[in-house]
Amino acid sequence: MIFGKIEYLNLLPFHVFMKRFTKSSQQQFSMEYKKNVPAKINESFLKRRVDAAFISSIKAKNSSHVNLGIIAKKEVKSVIVIPAAIAKKDVASASSNLLANLLHVKGEVLIGDKALRYALQNDDYLDLAQLWYKKYKLPFVFALLCYHKEKKRYKQIEKSFLKKEVKIPHYLLHKAAKNANISPNDIQQYLQLISYRLDYKAKRGLKKFYSEAKKL
Repeated sequence: MIFGKIEYLNLLPFHVFMKRFTKSSQQQFSMEYKKNVPAKINESFLKRRVDAAFISSIKAKNSSHVNLGIIAKKEVKSVIVIPAAIAKKDVASASSNLLANLLHVKGEVLIGDKALRYALQNDDYLDLAQLWYKKYKLPFVFALLCYHKEKKRYKQIEKSFLKKEVKIPHYLLHKAAKNANISPNDIQQYLQLISYRLDYKAKRGLKKFYSEAKKL
């Protein structure tokens, strides 16, 4: 199985889980990772170069998915706009660029770890998930875990991942902190803003996003 891997901090708990899951005696199977930014993983998935991945929600609309996603209940800090007279998209993004348009926010869109670093050091930014929540009182779904086949396997992954909170080993947390140039404490606080369960409210938020996107 080829899995499209996005190495942003928001998926650190999932990647820790998958490493354990694929090595367990009951769930042994071969997995190869293809790493890239969200926009490139979207493209690889849609061209069937990867079997499964977290796909930007706007690109995942017509794809099979489980009830796992990257979801912000309110603020998120890793999807932001730095206000400016001229709009500038983040080439790594898909849903976030569209979200900025829907919210009529003009400026430079930043996503991922670089956005989080900026948000931790500055306060002249707009948090797109927070703006979405203020407007609609709904979570924002940035991505969904999509697959092309083997639905049973991905439902099993969903069930196992959501069963209990994933503990990130000390050494992996510090490795991620070094790579991202963000402190371990800030990473832990940031991960509290991320939800992975596509529950009833998240599904309503996703439906609202698709509805608003049609109007553009």
